[in-house]
Amino acid sequence: MLIAEAEHIESETMATVQLKNVKKIYPFVSGEQKKSKKKKKDEPTEKKANLQITDQGVVAVQEFNLEIADKEFIVLVGPSGCGKSTTLRMVAGLEEITEGELIINGKVVNDVAPKDRDIAMVFQNYALYPHMTVYENMAFSLKLRKESKEEIDRKVREAAEILDITQYLDRKPKALSGGQRQRVAIGRAIVRDPAVFLMDEPLSNLDAKLRNQMRAEIIKLRKRINTTFIYVTHDQTEAMTLGDRIVIMKDGFIQQIGTPQEVFSHPSNIFVAGFIGTPQMNFFTADLIEDNGKYFVDLAGHKVELSAEKEERLKANGVKSMQGITLGVRPEHTDVEESGVAGTVDVSELMGSSVHLHVTAEGRDVIIIVPTIDGNIDEFKVGAPIHFTFKGNVAHVFDPETGKNLEW
Repeated sequence: MLIAEAEHIESETMATVQLKNVKKIYPFVSGEQKKSKKKKKDEPTEKKANLQITDQGVVAVQEFNLEIADKEFIVLVGPSGCGKSTTLRMVAGLEEITEGELIINGKVVNDVAPKDRDIAMVFQNYALYPHMTVYENMAFSLKLRKESKEEIDRKVREAAEILDITQYLDRKPKALSGGQRQRVAIGRAIVRDPAVFLMDEPLSNLDAKLRNQMRAEIIKLRKRINTTFIYVTHDQTEAMTLGDRIVIMKDGFIQQIGTPQEVFSHPSNIFVAGFIGTPQMNFFTADLIEDNGKYFVDLAGHKVELSAEKEERLKANGVKSMQGITLGVRPEHTDVEESGVAGTVDVSELMGSSVHLHVTAEGRDVIIIVPTIDGNIDEFKVGAPIHFTFKGNVAHVFDPETGKNLEW
């Protein structure tokens, strides 16, 4: 077990972090500047690889606003190139902030050197000194601070005990596995007792089994060192299991901020709905019908009344009947019934406690998760006809043009 039965480490440092209208623009390198004439103010900005291009350069992070409470665990999540690592590096001081303010404990730190921000960062590639032992790697930053040998030894051994790496203190990094190296990198950060703990995809280089184990250990670790965490990942499972709140990003913009339950149950737009959840949410073209304060979705002639809670929100937003909405239903919320929307089974994947059915319905691939009960697998052979439906409390309705959730 990674977290040993050592005393709880209570951080005495308060650590609140605020990012106000933070923007990051990477200027053009020599020869990359656009040769075309300068755009007028009214002209739309270009987009290249989904990132905005301005006369100043490529905008990697747009108007980022976030308040992080003391000892909160915040996860930045999104696909590659969305700006999450750039945001973390701006907090660390490894990237300059083009516009906006970074405030740590009430003090603007835009121009404060990284070493003076009271933060510690754990990188994806461990970044250990290969010529030093584990002990020396962990002690290095404390030696730079000119702390006493006794204090250094106490902090290193305490961190090593927490991370269950005491037996490796005399080894060089090359003699360690990937998981052990990552523990050393985390230990090197812990000994500094930082106000803010930054982690940039620390588990992405590990295999699936070890990644699951380390994820559980980080949850335990967080409770023990009790400081403010900002964690970056592209893995939505990590985000859902680790974060107090999740910040979902796309193309430099924040798409939604909320607890794991909020972003799963109430996605603000189609992107969030499709990004959070495995397998991905099913989307259909359907109609929304409003009749005397009651709301129904009509999918291929199959009508389902939405829940009272959803009806209340749609009514508050003044939503009326709409043709061609985007309807979202998660695979685990899709029920196989004797009647409903018709489809044909293409693939049947046995996943142990459930079967994942890939079904062609309404001209698209639909995934349905069916619990395996009393050997019901034989019902879902390839080519078999099938009908499915869903309940009104799990249906999500989106504007197909803006992508926004019509409830919010």
